[in-house]
Amino acid sequence: MKQKDKHNDRVTDEVLIARFQQGDVQAFEELVRRYKDQLLNFVFRFVGNRVDAEDIVQETFFRVFKNKHYYKEIAKFSTWVYTIAGNLAKTELRRRKRRKFFSVSNSINDEKDFDLPSGDLSPDQQVDGNIKEKIIQEAIDRLPTKFREVILLRDQQGFSYEEISQILRIPLGTVKSRVNRGRLKLQEELKYLFESETSNG
Repeated sequence: MKQKDKHNDRVTDEVLIARFQQGDVQAFEELVRRYKDQLLNFVFRFVGNRVDAEDIVQETFFRVFKNKHYYKEIAKFSTWVYTIAGNLAKTELRRRKRRKFFSVSNSINDEKDFDLPSGDLSPDQQVDGNIKEKIIQEAIDRLPTKFREVILLRDQQGFSYEEISQILRIPLGTVKSRVNRGRLKLQEELKYLFESETSNG
């Protein structure tokens, strides 16, 4: 029986993908465990629909599995996997536009599956937080794709400007410009929300 790596949590993503390239399926399973929730959160906020997000994340890992030998260690594994997921999400959005399919209700009740409210909030505060979360998500949904993707990668997923530049294959200056403009658009849309918070506080 193969001895379990007692330092498994210490192993980098890049070591795991290298092991998987050599046939270690357990290394792939560990990468899925590390990334599935955060990818689901990212893609869900991108496409605004839970079922589509789950399908896209599943397809992302299928492509990682099928194309494992295309990965080269010149980039972080996280950059590679987010590039795949982001491209699939954008393809889904283009497909929706072609079908002229827009559902007003396609994100209702989905948000809380991924962002659970803090247990020490009162019921009133939880409801208030849920409503604000939905308003913010709807504002993100209305952003043009080029602004939405950088905002999600930077402010939700915490990638550096350099990593976003690699994921989206656009110049660093373009990333910074889009993040700034995307944040300004969100601030304009949500100004009333924060003003009411201030007046209530």
